[in-house]
Amino acid sequence: MINKRIENLRLLMEKENIDAYIVPSSDFHQSEYVGEYFEARKFISGFTGSAGTILITKYDAILWTDGRYFIQAEEELKNFYIKLYKMGEENVPTLDEYLIENMSKNSTLGFDGRVFSAKEGLDLFKKLEFKNVSIKYSQDLIDKIWEDRPSLPKEKAFLLDTKYSGETFKSKLERLRTEMVNKKATTHIIASLDDICWLFNLRGRDINFNPVVLSYAVVRLDDVILFIDNCKLDKKIIDELKKENVQIKKYNEVYEFIKNIEKDEVVLIDLEKINYSIYKNIPKNVRKIEDKNPIILFKAIKNNIEIENLRKCHIKDGVAVTKFIYWIKSNVDKIDITEISASDKLESLRKEQENFIEPSFSTISAYKDHGAIVHYRATDENNYKLEKEGLYLIDSGGQYLDGTTDITRTIALGDVTYDMKKNFTNVLRGMIRLSKAKFMYGCRGMNLDILARGPMWDNFTDYNHGTGHGIGYFLNVHEPPNGFRWKVVPERNDSCILEEGMTSSNEPGFYLKGEYGIRIENILLTKKCEKNEYGQFMEFETLTLAPIDLDLVDKTLMLKDEIEFLNNYHKKVFEKISPFLNECEKEWLKYNTREI
Repeated sequence: MINKRIENLRLLMEKENIDAYIVPSSDFHQSEYVGEYFEARKFISGFTGSAGTILITKYDAILWTDGRYFIQAEEELKNFYIKLYKMGEENVPTLDEYLIENMSKNSTLGFDGRVFSAKEGLDLFKKLEFKNVSIKYSQDLIDKIWEDRPSLPKEKAFLLDTKYSGETFKSKLERLRTEMVNKKATTHIIASLDDICWLFNLRGRDINFNPVVLSYAVVRLDDVILFIDNCKLDKKIIDELKKENVQIKKYNEVYEFIKNIEKDEVVLIDLEKINYSIYKNIPKNVRKIEDKNPIILFKAIKNNIEIENLRKCHIKDGVAVTKFIYWIKSNVDKIDITEISASDKLESLRKEQENFIEPSFSTISAYKDHGAIVHYRATDENNYKLEKEGLYLIDSGGQYLDGTTDITRTIALGDVTYDMKKNFTNVLRGMIRLSKAKFMYGCRGMNLDILARGPMWDNFTDYNHGTGHGIGYFLNVHEPPNGFRWKVVPERNDSCILEEGMTSSNEPGFYLKGEYGIRIENILLTKKCEKNEYGQFMEFETLTLAPIDLDLVDKTLMLKDEIEFLNNYHKKVFEKISPFLNECEKEWLKYNTREI
């Protein structure tokens, strides 16, 4: 079927005089996770990971994806005429490098400009200009061959109460306009869904696991235009928005509106956050200021109400995860449990918690060798039954009105090998070393990443993903601009200065292909600590609360301060989580958070 789709696309490309056609993973808003309507790359390639780009030419079909998905992509592409290019690997060209090398002079490159960021489109144009390559960006060729394409979602939006958001729409709008004035802009075009939802205190169900609403916004100094399907808004939302002079227009009217921006306006745009079609629709005589969307930093720094809500939220989530670990440890040899049924069980426990809305991403429930697939997804075809042996990895999270969670635990289901315990302990040591860091203000995640990777690097091992990412507040589970990574990866935008109030994941790992995977993940809150003659010192508070499997810990490999941190962490887990457990669960937790 996939090979036939590629053949049909090539016929259409020939008809349209397009020599190469790019299909990325994003939607019209450069979202990481997308709704079913936007799963064009999955449709044309069969690859189901969240990140990847496919290029179709007359003779080649090539998929680029990152280290999280190498094993998965190899498996999913094996029956199709698609080559896998592993991003970041030695001697593997990037998409741009491949096009520069292989596009003929005077040839034509095509893509749907609505799913390409302005930056990507402009960069490609500049790089291919010396070959006089034309770019066709106004056609969605996939739409012409996708006969049963899902429709755009029609879910209702809702307002997030300020008891959760901690700040009114009016206040956020004033802060944004102050930044616009500082940059001498009169108009700001916003297309990124989480930024729009944060600004308007709006949430929705248009993308699974991401409580956002398909929309665009144009903020001016005296009014705001929100482009959204009217069916998503009730009277309460409309009345609230009118208080700040918000005009509501149809979702797709944004492109025509932008064409008619008056020449005396000065437009602020973030080239990574708006699509290429929007950029090309801005009149040539309108002055553009190309700079970061100010909302990105506003949103990343959680306010005091959000932080207090997050602390409560992580207790609730920790209760669900603790109950789950108890259940799976107690029942793995008594009842049939599979990767899918285990994932379902954890979701059911989260549903028991107050203000739970949905998972924050598709749960990674991975037993034995499946754990080595970083972003594994269990299906009916590959669904392992759990046995009383080996390692089980579960990476999951919840969307609550009072926060977003993301937690990974690796669990021993029975006997484990010395190497499993050694590798688990090294991962744990890395996670602890980053958690207990004290650092000067001005540090970035890149300065601290070695703390997490150090124990692995000392043993000449590594993990092929970032150590951590920013995390939203009842928004996207992956949120720029903060994170932990040992090198700058520009498209990730996770290398900013760590500011007080930012929340980031801390998730080192170890993966042995064909055998098992290990990852331990907690969420950290960046805080100020001592300030003295040397400057402002910073530290982290661990928000996540759930036991770490002591059956996998070899304390002889740990330093004294690492053991002390683990014991103190487990003491806090017991204090915060045990009041919500029954007696059997409480006794189990007491033993499994014991001092070592």
